[in-house]
Amino acid sequence: MAMAMRLPAIARAATEMASASAPVGLRRLFCSNATNFSFLSPQANAETPARPQADPSTNLFVSGLSKRTTSEGLRTAFAQFGEVADAKVVTDRVSGYSKGFGFVRYATLEDSAKGIAGMDGKFLDGWVIFAEYARPREPYRPQNNMPPSPYGNRY
Repeated sequence: MAMAMRLPAIARAATEMASASAPVGLRRLFCSNATNFSFLSPQANAETPARPQADPSTNLFVSGLSKRTTSEGLRTAFAQFGEVADAKVVTDRVSGYSKGFGFVRYATLEDSAKGIAGMDGKFLDGWVIFAEYARPREPYRPQNNMPPSPYGNRY
């Protein structure tokens, strides 16, 4: 019982000794009342540029999908906001599970805008998904400035 009463006093004394003689970096690491956390500063977020938004199109990029999500499930979820022309969940070749993203193509721009407004930040198969306009695929650039091989990509 006497040992249990002395533990808070010992811990308090050790903390005071550490804060008095420890370098500022260690004090910041172990002390909960340090106010200058460099890894939490809002200036770091202000320096990173925002991702450019894609132009409105009928093709949507959907991320945050569960491994259980199928193309048919994606189609039915987005069909309540307009006419879905195509829905595709990108899957791993070996396992067959979803890679966590997919594409939904609507018939009109108005339907695609409704689809983003209706499904962005909503739950699908227990996971929060994000929907945005898809960016066009960048053209393939061969590495080392070599012309593309007529025999395909061997390496």
